[in-house]
Amino acid sequence: MSRKIAFATCVQLGLSCIEEIYRIGGNLDLLISLNDGRDKKKSGRVYLDAIAEKYNVPLIKINNINDAEVIESLKEHNIDWLFIIGWSQIARKDVLNAPSKGCIGMHPTLLPIGRGRAAIPWAIIKGLDKTGVTMFKLDEGVDTGDIIGQGVIEINKGTTATKLYKKVNDTHVELISKYWGDIVNDKVNPIKQDDSKATEWPGRKPEDGELSRSMTMDEADKLVRAVTHPYPGAFYKVNDRVIRVWSAKVDSSEGEIKLRDGYLTPIDYEIEG
Repeated sequence: MSRKIAFATCVQLGLSCIEEIYRIGGNLDLLISLNDGRDKKKSGRVYLDAIAEKYNVPLIKINNINDAEVIESLKEHNIDWLFIIGWSQIARKDVLNAPSKGCIGMHPTLLPIGRGRAAIPWAIIKGLDKTGVTMFKLDEGVDTGDIIGQGVIEINKGTTATKLYKKVNDTHVELISKYWGDIVNDKVNPIKQDDSKATEWPGRKPEDGELSRSMTMDEADKLVRAVTHPYPGAFYKVNDRVIRVWSAKVDSSEGEIKLRDGYLTPIDYEIEG
């Protein structure tokens, strides 16, 4: 028995997943996105009008995933599963319970490692040799739900946020393709997370990207790679100017910025102010 599926997103990552669903012959019964005037500057912001029209799918636009309109639409269309991908608002109990089977999300770490925010920058800053994407059943916690599947992404000393963001996008698509059949045919077998192994990563602010002389070469290099595009970038200040660094090299004997054990020299940078 094929299930009725809804999809909520407002970013490219989610749109890539929707496109993959149709590429593999799947179908959606309802699309949900933010009202056009909301979060216009959100990284990767997209609009679903074109794909809704192309595949003749009902589309509702909302201010919040917990709006009464969402719950009413899910019930009206007899939705079994709701995907919520790339959505910054936390779905509450009423929304989670509205689809007959539940809600599915994705998180760009190998849960239970890295629950929380800023998963892509933290994976690089922490010097991990691998991260990934987890597809999981949403519950009332933050990234605590039962795991449906995971995809692993290798990280090395040349990995930047730009490259990792692209791999995260690709892994979302791969997981959709891999588990779509199980989802629509009631063959999903979620596995509980091991809470004893859980870690939580805090949110990051643009000012957290400041480079300082107390950093080692390794720390500075990781920071530059971790917060480059599509993030706000690393930076340092010279008098009343801000130097925004998108890429850099480190050297033990010479360079532009003195560090604890060497130097950092910007390669791609902008001067602000």
